[in-house]
Amino acid sequence: MSAVLGSLIAVLGTLLGSFSTHLFQQRAAARTEAVAREELLRQERLAAYSGFAAAVTELKRAVVTGWLRRSDPAAFDLALAEADRLGAVAETARFRLQLVSGRPEPLADAAFACVGALRDAVDLAELRAREAEFEAAVAAFIAAAAASLRAGPPPGR
Repeated sequence: MSAVLGSLIAVLGTLLGSFSTHLFQQRAAARTEAVAREELLRQERLAAYSGFAAAVTELKRAVVTGWLRRSDPAAFDLALAEADRLGAVAETARFRLQLVSGRPEPLADAAFACVGALRDAVDLAELRAREAEFEAAVAAFIAAAAASLRAGPPPGR
């Protein structure tokens, strides 16, 4: 009788140990999956932030080139076509940024608006001043993006 009781206790102990091991492994796997998901989202946000900054900077370069070539109609038309193409690329990057961040991005919008203001410069001094405003807007955007990436995923995620 004591052999049967001992065997029963051993079997129950083994079952309890297996069940608790399963629970711990399940929790560890869920934590690992959550960390991996957060890192993937952070990488996507990083790509969206840097992609927008690169696209809007390329757009600025094309707009300035067009402004500088406005006295040569053929060169101006080519520069305008390039600026239009890069404008679409920058706008696509801005849309992607908003989708990935899950919130409005007013600093991205401000940088994008600064590019448009470059076209209206009346002379080289004003163009340089507007370029400085653009650079300040992009710097503010990048600083906010870096802070957002350090803080973790956006709310609601």
